[in-house]
Amino acid sequence: MKPYRYSPISSQTGLIEAIKYVHKACHKLCEQSFGKYLPTAGNIGIFCHYDSEYQQLTKLREELTEPSDNFNQKYFRLYEPITVVAEGDTPEAVYTYLYIRHPVPDRPQVGDVDFYLEPEDYAKAKELAQKGEISGARIFERPDLDMIELYDPEVDALAYVSTHKMTEKVRIKN
Repeated sequence: MKPYRYSPISSQTGLIEAIKYVHKACHKLCEQSFGKYLPTAGNIGIFCHYDSEYQQLTKLREELTEPSDNFNQKYFRLYEPITVVAEGDTPEAVYTYLYIRHPVPDRPQVGDVDFYLEPEDYAKAKELAQKGEISGARIFERPDLDMIELYDPEVDALAYVSTHKMTEKVRIKN
């Protein structure tokens, strides 16, 4: 895995390229772990690796998303959803919320996508993940968020699976 594949991102074009990459990589993670593609929740995050990149992308995000007076806001609603068209067998998805993550030294990934399962399917998947029976899946470490993290050391993106209700909860950081 090449560290910081897209960083530093400094333009809307670069941001869109990174979003398309994260979309495809996260769908790959779903297929590897579940044997199928899961529905997206409409949330996509792009991870910054430099302070200057974070400042630049935060400014760009402010142009693309609705403002918020909630200082704890994590995901921001896009004025215009970003549609990533189907490519090969990777399905189309419409992203309505964007998250720009500040630099975290030990997280080289390009970004993440949230997927969801119906509550009963999620409960089964969570039980299997806790037992280590889903390849590339682990319980996300934050106790306030009930999510399964999908990962692969060879893929520089992360995917998160939860119920639809939880994917809406992450839009506000508690």
